[in-house]
Amino acid sequence: MDNRRLILLLVFSFSLIMLWDAWQRQNAPKPAVSAPSPTAAAPAPGVVPTPTLPAAMTGVAAVPAAIAVPVGAATVKIRTDLLVVDVSSQGGDITRVELVRHRDSEDKSKRFVLLENGGKHVYLAQSGVIGDGLPNHKMEWKLTPGERVLKDGEDKLELRLEATAATGAKVAKTYVFSRGSYQVEVRHEGVAPDAHAYYQITRDGKPAGEQSNAMMMGVVTFTGPAVYTDAEKFQKVEFADILKGKAKFAQKADNGWVAMIQHYFVSAWLPPAGTAREFFMRKVGEDLYSAGVIVPVGVDGKSSVSFYVGPQEQEKLEKVAPGLDLVVDYGWLTVIAAPLFWVLAAIYKLVGNWGWAIMGLTLLLKLAFFPLSAASYKSMAKMRVLTPKLVKLKEVYGDDKQRLNQEMMALYKKEKVNPLGGCLPVLVQ
Repeated sequence: MDNRRLILLLVFSFSLIMLWDAWQRQNAPKPAVSAPSPTAAAPAPGVVPTPTLPAAMTGVAAVPAAIAVPVGAATVKIRTDLLVVDVSSQGGDITRVELVRHRDSEDKSKRFVLLENGGKHVYLAQSGVIGDGLPNHKMEWKLTPGERVLKDGEDKLELRLEATAATGAKVAKTYVFSRGSYQVEVRHEGVAPDAHAYYQITRDGKPAGEQSNAMMMGVVTFTGPAVYTDAEKFQKVEFADILKGKAKFAQKADNGWVAMIQHYFVSAWLPPAGTAREFFMRKVGEDLYSAGVIVPVGVDGKSSVSFYVGPQEQEKLEKVAPGLDLVVDYGWLTVIAAPLFWVLAAIYKLVGNWGWAIMGLTLLLKLAFFPLSAASYKSMAKMRVLTPKLVKLKEVYGDDKQRLNQEMMALYKKEKVNPLGGCLPVLVQ
C-alpha cells in the first residue's frame, strides 16, 4: 500500500511540475490582442527598414508607418503542386498561402491557410528596395491579374512584377515557384548597386488556431519570430519583448535567416550564404509586428532571397538551411522528444504509415525498458510477500512512528528489498 502511495505521489508531483510550466508560459505577459477586421482587406501596415550595414547608408529615412491594402488591388493566384499563393499588386506582397497537402485544423474539408490578409490573421510576406523613391511594399507594382498554374511537365513557374522608381528606372520583382518545393525565390532587378533590399514577415500577435487547440490540452508552443546565425545559434523572440523594446537577437552577420514560427508551420527568409545581412524586428501597427532581413544589392543591381513557407518537416528543413530544423518546438522536453521523433521518423520510412510507426516505437520502448520493467515486477512481488510482516509491525509499533520506521528499514535490509525498486523504473518510463 505504501509503495502504491509513493508511486501516486511521484506521478502527482511530476504532473504538478508540468502544469506549473504550462501555466507560466500561458500567463506570461502578452501584447494586447485586437479583433480581426471584418473586411476582406485587412490593414497591412509596415515600416520600411533603415539599413546600417555600410556607413554611407546610415540615416536613410523610413517611409511613413502604415498603409492599408486597397480592396481593389489586383491579385495573381499561383497554383503549384504544393502551394496556392496570392500575390498583390499593392507592394507585390504575398498576401495568402494555402498548403495543398494540409487540411484546416477546424474544417477538414478546407485546405490549411498559413498566410492571409485578414480574416483570422494578418500574416504577410513583404519585400522591396530601401531609398527615397524606390519601390517598396507600400507602392503599386504592375502585374497582369488572373491565375497561373504550374502545368504537368513543368518544373518552374515565374511571376514578374514591375514598378517605376522616382528616377524613372524600372525595377522588377520576380517570384520563382518550383515543383515539389515550399521554397519561393524572390528576385529584385534593376536596382542601383549601392542600394539595399529588405525582406520581412508581418504578422499579428494572436496565437494560431492549431496552437489554441493544443493549449486546451495543456500543450503550450511558441508563436513568434526567430533568428538564426552560426555564432548566436537559434534565438526565439516573444512578441511581448518586441512591444517593450526588449527583443534580443543577433542583428548582423554574413549567414543565417529570420523566420516566423507557429505550431506545425513556419515561414522564413533565407538570404544566400556569405552575403552581409542585418536582421530587424519591430512593432508596425496595432498588434502587428514585422521581422525581416536587409541585404545589399549586388554590383549587377540584383538581389535574390529564398522564402520558405510550409510545414515544419524537420528532416527537410535541415536540408533547406543550416539550423532551420530548430524551429520544431519540443518545449522543455526536447532532450527526450527530439531523439524519439528521430526514431519515429526512421520507422515511418520503413512502414510508410504513421499509425504503424507509433506502434513500432511503442514496441521498441517496451523492449528497451524490459529490464527495468522486470526489475520493477520482481520488486513489487517481494513487497507483496513482505506485506503481512509490515502489517504486523504496524500493529506492534503503530503508536511509535520512529520505532516503526526503524523496524521497517531493518526488515527491508534483512529481506534485501528496495522499497523504491517498484516505482523508480516506472517513473523513468
